[in-house]
Amino acid sequence: MPLTPDARRGWVRVADVMGTAVSIRVVTDDPVSAPPRAGDAVDRALARLRRADRVFSPFRTDSDISRMARGELAAGDAAPEVREMADLCLGARSRTGGRFDAWRTGSFDPTGLVKGWAVEEAARLDLAPLLEDPSTMAVGISAGGDMQLLTAPDAGWEWGVGIADPFHRGSLISTLTLREGAVATSGPAERGRHITDPRTGEPVTGVASATVVADGLTTADLWATVAVVAGADDLGWIRDAGTVSGLLVAEDGRCRRWAGSRVLDPA
Repeated sequence: MPLTPDARRGWVRVADVMGTAVSIRVVTDDPVSAPPRAGDAVDRALARLRRADRVFSPFRTDSDISRMARGELAAGDAAPEVREMADLCLGARSRTGGRFDAWRTGSFDPTGLVKGWAVEEAARLDLAPLLEDPSTMAVGISAGGDMQLLTAPDAGWEWGVGIADPFHRGSLISTLTLREGAVATSGPAERGRHITDPRTGEPVTGVASATVVADGLTTADLWATVAVVAGADDLGWIRDAGTVSGLLVAEDGRCRRWAGSRVLDPA
């Protein structure tokens, strides 16, 4: 499927990948034709995400991690990305104090980290080179609302990002503007109570949604999940997280905001 014109100044392609809608947008000053390399770059980005799904999806019986869980595939024989992701997950478990644990079910399942990692890889490796074209101002990729955004250094472009209101579908609770970076949101609003605390094995409660802004989506995705697990009253983790900012909405309606390691809204 080719890129199609975007009324908001650019070109866009939408595909169903990794169990969610993935949207890739190329912002350009040419309303007539997409940059010559854009179609191939988008194809490569989507292929990268599809490969990540084939390797890491716990919902596919033929994925590497599903076969590993059944004892049909040794870790050493799995795709090389499995070792890279396992190392990332070990580091994440340590940095989060066990609030994220890819071995929480007894077998390796990096859900909560792998989507952000795959999207960030696709953005930086496949889409970022498009910014070398003077006509291309920015590129962005969104997967289920989690996004990695890039802007050319000399471009006068800013991304506007809406943060969904977890209590009113279709409404926004806040908006933010950034030239580039990553935004991830986690919580039960869309998928119900699907997040468990690895330390207890119990579904977490108390947080309606948590949105994290970071330089990369690997970081933003991880800490958005951690924010839900930690709860509305515990923001001590932001000191070492390396996030840019965030907004947490408690189930009782309270909002907690932070910038860097500084909490802006009291508990």
